[in-house]
Amino acid sequence: MSDLRGTLARRLGFVAAEAELEPHGDAVREDGFVRRAVRFAGAEGDEVPAWLLEPAAAGRDAPLPGVVVYHQHNRQHHLGKAEVAGLAGDPLQAFGPALARRGVVVLAPDSICFEDRRPSGPGTEPREGDFFEHLNEASYRLVAGRLLMTTVLGDAARALSALRALPAVDPARAGVLGHSYGGHVSLFHAALDERVRFAAASGAAASYRRRIADRTGIELAQVIPDILALADFGDLAALVAPRPLLLVSATADPHSADAGAIAETAAAAAGAAVEHERFEGGHALTGERFERIVEWVVRRA
Repeated sequence: MSDLRGTLARRLGFVAAEAELEPHGDAVREDGFVRRAVRFAGAEGDEVPAWLLEPAAAGRDAPLPGVVVYHQHNRQHHLGKAEVAGLAGDPLQAFGPALARRGVVVLAPDSICFEDRRPSGPGTEPREGDFFEHLNEASYRLVAGRLLMTTVLGDAARALSALRALPAVDPARAGVLGHSYGGHVSLFHAALDERVRFAAASGAAASYRRRIADRTGIELAQVIPDILALADFGDLAALVAPRPLLLVSATADPHSADAGAIAETAAAAAGAAVEHERFEGGHALTGERFERIVEWVVRRA
């Protein structure tokens, strides 16, 4: 497995680079937590804006667990970190407040071409051309022999580094979480970066082969030439072993169609600690699934 991890890391240009958070505005006290606008240096030298949510008691006693929450896609490029922080969008994507109130430090960054990282400028309002800007980011890299996933995972590695560097966070209890696009980022990141101590991925466990067979869309960052010659999603999940991994799927969700088979592949890896929970319903999160994910992260962290 370590050989596959190294091969994938080289193929994707993955490096677990260091980064530190810089404050970007005043802290805001909420019910049970403090929210701060922060930034850190991204993989391509740009600034990655993020929200940091810390439990009200952070720093008073022992270091706390931490989690980087990667936002969903949902064809809403105007929403990223704000949705995770509970400031806009779907309340069932607001993992930040829910986890911070339960004693977990949360870092919620914008992925490239979402919210404040759109070429057209920052903000949470939709704009004509958002999708094509994202398509351009993938296309420009491909024609130059680079990958959008390299940027996404490079930013993810720096987000984890910045979270682990916080005095309030125990680096041995830092993990990743995401739904849909965020779940895909979580799986790739946890597979390649052994500093990720636990991972939860919702609505993201569908193999390339199953998606091709079902004619389900493949998100732009996951368009990695010849990836199937190296690995599919079952192999990625297996690389997380023996660290805890939660896969959440739904019966009518094409983006987690063969989650059971992926979980079985991961469970077959020596020492794998994978849990798969399947619910009725479609791709969008429900209150039941949201609470289950929060409860699992709090328990595993």
